[in-house]
Amino acid sequence: MDNPIPELDKIRRQLMILERPKKPKILVVDDEPDNLDLLYRTFRRDFNVFKAESGIHALDVLAAEGEVAVIISDQRMPEMKGTEFLRKTLPQFPDTVRIILTGFTDIEDLVEAINSGQVYKYITKPWDPDELKQVVQKATETHYLLKQRTEELQRANAQIALLSLLVEVAQEGKDLEATLNQISRIFGEGFAVDTCILQLVENNSLIPSQGIYSSHGNTENWLAKDPLIKEAIATQQIQVAANISKDKNLATFAHYNNNNIRGHLSIPILLAGKVLAILSLQWEQPYTLREDEVKLIHLSAQLLTVVLTHSQNFQLVHS
Repeated sequence: MDNPIPELDKIRRQLMILERPKKPKILVVDDEPDNLDLLYRTFRRDFNVFKAESGIHALDVLAAEGEVAVIISDQRMPEMKGTEFLRKTLPQFPDTVRIILTGFTDIEDLVEAINSGQVYKYITKPWDPDELKQVVQKATETHYLLKQRTEELQRANAQIALLSLLVEVAQEGKDLEATLNQISRIFGEGFAVDTCILQLVENNSLIPSQGIYSSHGNTENWLAKDPLIKEAIATQQIQVAANISKDKNLATFAHYNNNNIRGHLSIPILLAGKVLAILSLQWEQPYTLREDEVKLIHLSAQLLTVVLTHSQNFQLVHS
């Protein structure tokens, strides 16, 4: 099977994919103001640091800011011990790496926390800034790897669900237009697009058979006039316009302006060196895809090749 999205690295650069942040977010928690300020000053140059003077305040910070790469928490704090606070963060932020600072020998609490996966490492007071920096740096690397694995699992699950839906549509035996419309809806809803158009191609030209999904009702199909589509068919490669208003070659294309389209992915569906169809994903705002979304689109386009070539209606049209 041909690869419908070659040169993924180039595509990711074009889309300005969300890569590892330059300054990972960390949260430092300590009830002693001097210690809290020292922790903040230790990490502020290399990390985006949030601070809290108690476990309760720290939970509020996480609720407002979302996931952080690393939490560094003092163990002995009033109202809520560090291990208790970290245990509360585990269900919502399983990939966050947790570090305990302790000046006491709370062996039972620490052993339980480490064995249950709540704590990555404990550091005894007084701590050495350089040593702690090294530990936190390794912790952010660990967090990054955990996030990658989580995204891979989510992508695999999404791929299975998408394949199931596509196979189900192919087996329903509906007429070709209904099948293409259903597939367009699956891709449109799956990738949160404003408009999705799936149009068949024969001899490198678009043919009337098409499916359209729109998040706001019916829409016009102007793909035959779109220079991005022509380029996708001619090169057999995905064409990307992340921000059409800043693209000199597309900003003057009237149909983009008339339909308020600002982001567009044109994906050729290939088999044996020929373009079978074009999948057009359109957004009304400049759109930045995450790396896992790009990979999922890549794999989904491959699945679409299989579904189309095994669809009885599709075979009749191309016979």
